[in-house]
Amino acid sequence: MLITGNKITLRAVENADLVHFHQWANDPDIQYMLGGWHFPTNLNDQEKWFQTLNCNSLNQRFTVTNNDGVIIGMANLVNINFKDGNAELGLIVDKRFQGLGYGKEIVLSLVKYAFNELRLNRIETTVIAYNQPSLSLFANCGWTKEGELRDWYYRKGNYHNKVVLSILHKEYATYLQDGKIYS
Repeated sequence: MLITGNKITLRAVENADLVHFHQWANDPDIQYMLGGWHFPTNLNDQEKWFQTLNCNSLNQRFTVTNNDGVIIGMANLVNINFKDGNAELGLIVDKRFQGLGYGKEIVLSLVKYAFNELRLNRIETTVIAYNQPSLSLFANCGWTKEGELRDWYYRKGNYHNKVVLSILHKEYATYLQDGKIYS
C-alpha cells in the first residue's frame, strides 16, 4: 500500500534505495540534527538492516519520493503499540529538498495514515532542542510540545535537551475541521 500526500509518496523500502540511506547515514550535517547514536556505516550494514525489515513489524520504514519519483527522504512509524494506540514518527529529508514543504507533507501523510488506517490515538516524536526547523515543522502540523528532557543529547562537546512533541487523534480532527491541514 502506498501512502500519498499532495507532493509525496511513501512506499516500502527497496534494496536500490539503500545508496540514499547510506549517504544520509554518513552525512554529518544530517546526523547532527538527529537523536540517537551515529557511527559511520557501510553499504553492507545497510543491506543487513534492509534484510530485517518486515511488513508485519511494529517498526515501519518508508522511502519518500516526490511526484517526479525522485527519492527525497525516508520516514518511519516505530514502536507501534496497537493496544494503547500510539507510535513514534521520524523522518529525514535530503538536504537538497529541505525547505520546500516536503517535511510537512511527510508528517501530515503519516499522521493521516496512523489515525485513519491504523486507528492509533497518539503519535509522538522527539527533537534535539537546537533543531529549530524540525520544531517549527511539527508546530506547523498541529503538534503539541509536551516537555523537555534535560541534557539528553551530547553533540560537539555540549549537552542538549530532548524535546518531546505529540499529536492526538482529536487534535488532528480539530485541525481538519478548521481547515489547517488537508484531509
